[in-house]
Amino acid sequence: MIKKVVIAGGGTAGWMAAALLKKVLHQQIDVELVESDDIGIIGVGEATIPPIQVFNQYLGLDEAEFLRETKATIKLAIKFENWKTKGESYYHTFGAPGAQLGFCPFQHYWLQAKKAGLTESLWDFDLNFLCAEQGKFNIIKTPNPLYEMPYAYHFDSGLYGRYLRKIAEKAGVVRTEGMIEHIQQDAMSGHIRSLHLKDGRQIDGDLFIDCTGLRALLIRKTLGVAFENWSQYLPANSALAVPSERFAQTLPYTRSIAHKVGWQWRIPLTHRNGNGLVYCSDYLSDDEAHHTLMGNLDSKALAEPRKISFQTGRTMQQWCKNVVSIGLSSGFLEPLESTSIHLIQSGIVRLLKMFPHQQISQTVIDYYNADSKQEFETVRDFIVLHYHVNQRDDSKFWRDMRQMAIPARLTEKIALFQETAAIFNDQNDIFRDASWLQVMLGQGIAPRDYHPAAKAVPDAQLLQTLQKIRGAKQQPLAQMLSHDEFLLRYTKQ
Repeated sequence: MIKKVVIAGGGTAGWMAAALLKKVLHQQIDVELVESDDIGIIGVGEATIPPIQVFNQYLGLDEAEFLRETKATIKLAIKFENWKTKGESYYHTFGAPGAQLGFCPFQHYWLQAKKAGLTESLWDFDLNFLCAEQGKFNIIKTPNPLYEMPYAYHFDSGLYGRYLRKIAEKAGVVRTEGMIEHIQQDAMSGHIRSLHLKDGRQIDGDLFIDCTGLRALLIRKTLGVAFENWSQYLPANSALAVPSERFAQTLPYTRSIAHKVGWQWRIPLTHRNGNGLVYCSDYLSDDEAHHTLMGNLDSKALAEPRKISFQTGRTMQQWCKNVVSIGLSSGFLEPLESTSIHLIQSGIVRLLKMFPHQQISQTVIDYYNADSKQEFETVRDFIVLHYHVNQRDDSKFWRDMRQMAIPARLTEKIALFQETAAIFNDQNDIFRDASWLQVMLGQGIAPRDYHPAAKAVPDAQLLQTLQKIRGAKQQPLAQMLSHDEFLLRYTKQ
């Protein structure tokens, strides 16, 4: 019987797991979380994607209180600067451009309209883009899909962990402060039986969740699960992170700025900005990275940059015996598309869907691992897309990224779009077709053809229809608040 779950490690991953497990299973299980204040957290995961709203809502979080507690802002998109070539930019928004016009997706009609003389970009038909460009936001409650404006958040991940801790402990989760010194396994099965702390205490459990971050103390160091290295696709292995003073005007999007080597993030919070540089030490020294980051801050630094070393890849069995790895112990993908917190969320939800009752089944473990593997690989491929499809020629780094061998699935996806403008989603791909569309077009992939159904509409009628859609997309802008005004009004107590 699985009666007690022990979570090794706190931070965002540990407290997300604790809060949701207790919310779903109530008194069916005991949950104990072991963490030490002496162990720091990575704490740079400040940007999210829209499914975080579902997680928060299920926990019963009040959105205004959540925004206040975590110093959060709204995220409508990521703006990619210098990724295609220096000086050019595009947005990956959470919205979908246009509207459903017929048999095929909107991009096919837009491509036909461009041929007929349309001058507007694809993004001109995207409400998220229009609001991001004008720095506006408001919550739109309407069944009309034309006005859907999906959004996520930027927040302080350390504050989010503390916020969830209060909720989890109130629900009955037990927190134990202590440093894990030894892990005891069953001699016959190899299952973990208990965590032994430095002060001599012993924490027994039936199921263990490894939230020990990049150390992967249970899943890799104790159970010996192998790590699949993806540095041949994503060679970045270092990041420098530094907070800086907030801006007077808070942007409702993340900025991702490509440099000669690697890229820089800028994430606006209500009390500061999050900044960082992701790079590969084979191409850039730490001193050069420090100079690049500090020389490209838009506001005064509030601390000295701290370095984070990592290796991209995944733990090959994210559930092994009676240990499930959640968060960085399950793998690391650089934060280019803000997927770190989502992968925590999906790992916990996947575990809950398959939660063992009488015993831990190898059949369930195998299914969990296959499902997780596919999700990690689709995220990996989406990130690789940004690097591989570039037109920069100002450094060896970008030339190497363009020439590297890429996964077969991604090769097929690019070729299909180049030839027919078609995008077909994969099971467990957390990014919708609109996401792939925006990045491929933004990075300069021009389809050679598109669906014949779009050519069946008379040009004059098609142009008139698209202008009506564009006008409808612009209609809500007049009633929108500035992002800062929205935050002030919405979070006011």
